[in-house]
Amino acid sequence: MKQLLYTAVFCAIFQLFPVSAPRADDAVILTIDGKVAASQSVDFTREQLEAMPMSTIVTTTPWHDGATTFEGVPLSVLMERVGAKGERAVVFALNNYSVDIPVEEFDAYGPILALKRNGQYMPISDKGPLFVIYPFDQRPELKNELHYTRSVWQVRSISIE
Repeated sequence: MKQLLYTAVFCAIFQLFPVSAPRADDAVILTIDGKVAASQSVDFTREQLEAMPMSTIVTTTPWHDGATTFEGVPLSVLMERVGAKGERAVVFALNNYSVDIPVEEFDAYGPILALKRNGQYMPISDKGPLFVIYPFDQRPELKNELHYTRSVWQVRSISIE
């Protein structure tokens, strides 16, 4: 009998406090850790990233036909926001691909962490949700294998070292 009573009380509590799945806008799409001002990692939702100053880069890339418009957060702004204190950013993709990018490049060349391509959010199946994009057409010296490899797509996290 006690077990039946406990079960009834337990069910009543769940009725009073329904649990709902998080909204898509609440999902963390980027984590930054390492040498940052916070004592732990800093998580960002798409909504939080879009609340930051945004930049647009129109450029050609080896992965797209013709000039493409990318919109996103300048990596220099993102580093300032988290209080990055390191010399390099290790950018990780969803498939665990990673590449080191000198933090000084964020100010020198102005790459962005793109959320949109041609006005549309990028799905995981098409290099999203986040993509490091350099202004290749505006800075021809960046059109090389080194900077193409630094253009990580499906970005999931950045570790500051």
